[in-house]
Amino acid sequence: MTKRPWDGIVPESELEVYRKAGLGGSSGIGKRAALLVIDVQYRSMGESPKPILESMQEFGTSCGEAGWRAIPGIARLIAEFRKRGLPVIYPYVAPKGKHHEGAFTAKMTGLMGVPLRGYDFVKEIAPEPGDLQLPKNQASAFFGTPLASHLVQMGVDSVVITGCTTSGCVRGTAVDANAYNYKVVVVEDCVYDRSPTSHAVNLFDIAHKYADVVTADETIALLGN
Repeated sequence: MTKRPWDGIVPESELEVYRKAGLGGSSGIGKRAALLVIDVQYRSMGESPKPILESMQEFGTSCGEAGWRAIPGIARLIAEFRKRGLPVIYPYVAPKGKHHEGAFTAKMTGLMGVPLRGYDFVKEIAPEPGDLQLPKNQASAFFGTPLASHLVQMGVDSVVITGCTTSGCVRGTAVDANAYNYKVVVVEDCVYDRSPTSHAVNLFDIAHKYADVVTADETIALLGN
């Protein structure tokens, strides 16, 4: 049986409850998917692979090495989507100023002190001309942005989600995409979080309620020939 990210964390007794409840079915992927690369900026991973506490000395919002481990898979998916002529979209954290203070930043005070360099896209996955960049101020890539309108205009029926954090912006975007009735794929080896436990448990929740959680290889196979 294929190992899942939550194996050894969610007990078998709870997995059985979910199975009996009929949770965790697959919605698959539609005819035209868009790739979302969420918040893959230096602020979320540091300038180079380092243990998280060391990386946080550069950027307090860093997820450290977990982010860098996701980069090769994200880069593969970006190349695959571009090759197929499918949309690549970059929802990203916009620089914060005084006017962004509120309930969201009150829960995560470190958001307000990120140096401007932290908002740059990591060069290995940086946007190219023709890719869509969408600044956002909240967790979900849909909230307060024209993302849904762009997806309609592009004829998209499915979204493939990569980036960070699994428990925050990835989860919020997956929930909203599901609510808009898109088919949703979250790529388990292309999303990351500062907490491995939170990463695993949120993938479990997402997989059983909001999206298919699969690997980069499985995602490419879903896209077909």
